[in-house]
Amino acid sequence: VQLQASGGGLVQTGGSLRLSCVTSGRTFSNYVMGWFRQAPGKEREFVAAIRWSAGNTYYGDSVKGRFSISRDRAKNTVLLQMNSLKPEDTAVYYCATGQRLVGDPSTYDYWGQGTLVTVSS
Repeated sequence: VQLQASGGGLVQTGGSLRLSCVTSGRTFSNYVMGWFRQAPGKEREFVAAIRWSAGNTYYGDSVKGRFSISRDRAKNTVLLQMNSLKPEDTAVYYCATGQRLVGDPSTYDYWGQGTLVTVSS
């Protein structure tokens, strides 16, 4: 299983970015795709997740109402639309895949390489 994240960059407070994660090699359809982030000196934090087959979503409290996760089945891609960005959203964002629609990173068994998002004040 391979995951390739992209779309990070520098944006001003209040701006928007869209992250993408292309996945390949997953043969079981009822899996979950998630996004996590890690800021310098902090623990990895759950952002959002989506069940690939049914489209059920789950969000971390700090991003509810601002971020939206979706998937493009034709392109095997999961998207994270980030709006109303704040400086505290600055982090390396990772996509991951697992079996459970939860925020516990230990339940995700494959991880992408991460993409850096920087929000300037």
